[in-house]
Amino acid sequence: MWVFVVGLVGWAALLIATAALAAPPVATLLPLLVLAAVFETVWALHVGVERIGRYIQVYLEDGAGWEATAMAYGRAYRGSGDPLFGLLFIGAGVLNFVPVLIAEPVAIEVVVVGGAHLTFIARVLLARRDAGRQRERDVERFAQLKSAPPSHISHESTKSRNEPH
Repeated sequence: MWVFVVGLVGWAALLIATAALAAPPVATLLPLLVLAAVFETVWALHVGVERIGRYIQVYLEDGAGWEATAMAYGRAYRGSGDPLFGLLFIGAGVLNFVPVLIAEPVAIEVVVVGGAHLTFIARVLLARRDAGRQRERDVERFAQLKSAPPSHISHESTKSRNEPH
């Protein structure tokens, strides 16, 4: 959560500086880049934590442990939180576009800079969708790995790296 808070503060500082300096619309791409980097960091942390949880669930639990209970809770009470802070990131992405409008841009600036902002918002929406599917998908993948012969997995993954090119 600290990554989110500190990252949002850094983004806000850049956005305020951009608006205060009356910089050209393209200057809003720097705060947008920082906002996107913060989102990708939050996304990577979320995926990693979830993946560790599914590993524990498949390899170390018998189906009645705390990870299975947490997964059941998530299925039963959907919408009980947003671990990616998606709506806040989308709001920040919209706010990041305000200095563009204040600068009275020409059409090409609106299209290019607006396209970058819409791409960011689409990324957040897609990540939120994928996060909703990740648990079941990771449980299935770890179960497949657990049931596969270890020699097949390790041999195939190291074969291409060890062969001369």
